[in-house]
Amino acid sequence: MTPQPQLLRSNQPPDRFYKGGAAIAELRSVPFEGGNTPEDWVASTTCLFGETNLGLTRLDSGELLRDAIAADPEAWLGREHVARWGTDTQLLTKLLHAGQRLPVHLHPDDAFAAQHLGRPHGKTEAWLVLQPGAVHLGFRRDVSPEELADLVERQDTEALLDALHTIEVNPGDGVLVPAGTPHAIGEGVFLVEVQQPEDMSILLEWKGFALDDDAPRELGLGWDLALQAADLTVHSPEQAESLVMRSPGVGQGLPDLSLSFFRADWVGAGELEAGFAVLVIIDGGGSLAWAEGELPLTTGSVVLLPHAAEAPRLTGDVRAVWCRPPAAGPRHA
Repeated sequence: MTPQPQLLRSNQPPDRFYKGGAAIAELRSVPFEGGNTPEDWVASTTCLFGETNLGLTRLDSGELLRDAIAADPEAWLGREHVARWGTDTQLLTKLLHAGQRLPVHLHPDDAFAAQHLGRPHGKTEAWLVLQPGAVHLGFRRDVSPEELADLVERQDTEALLDALHTIEVNPGDGVLVPAGTPHAIGEGVFLVEVQQPEDMSILLEWKGFALDDDAPRELGLGWDLALQAADLTVHSPEQAESLVMRSPGVGQGLPDLSLSFFRADWVGAGELEAGFAVLVIIDGGGSLAWAEGELPLTTGSVVLLPHAAEAPRLTGDVRAVWCRPPAAGPRHA
């Protein structure tokens, strides 16, 4: 059977190491039952680090999305995508609500992940901001490898944060976080995250977070190797701000550098290009119509679109985040 667009239920891994989740429940108009559930893994073919199933999206049929794509990749992803990347979606989308400031951390890039972790991707990510706050991104001063190792060993949170740029973000802003860049999301920030489909974090900070003593803070690599994944580049204020796209309203939501990794746009009513995508309805209501059907939408609806859905169109008074893999053409520089 040809896959059709469908609404996705929440997919919130329990017992994460930081607080949050209330804003996700509010957006989706469901009760918040407490606990550390700050992430909703949307249309996920990715497992949490060290897990074999946790994090994977299950469709209404009961089938894992990963398995459905493997069975009919062109219908889900499109011929050009499959020709370039096979059954790899090249995308993980999340809703993320920081009930407390996240720890300072970073993610390996493609080369490091391939060489040292045997993974097909690194983890560049980006944030489409729904509720305001502060984020911390990139070094603003020289930090040597020796100093970074010392700050991590001593868990000097104040010095780690002071070494990073602090950027105030507002609803509608988009922030690109290149792999290797140390970063943290401030308390209260709520966002849609798009990322390469991996779960790999090197925690530079863990004091005060709900981490077990044996949790793999450095992906099991040992600190000498893990810290080699850090990008120690000093960013001027202008360079840090270049990673932010301010409140575009409607249109491309992230700086151009993101386009090699994923696409994310703020959209309203109108036609959408066919292709594998996730739609998160941020405000308003209406419907998603395509050649073979129609879905009613309200604030908080999350829709999975397969490539096979012909002529998809948003109708009504609606605002959404449209999340997609990179275009299957030449990579951007």
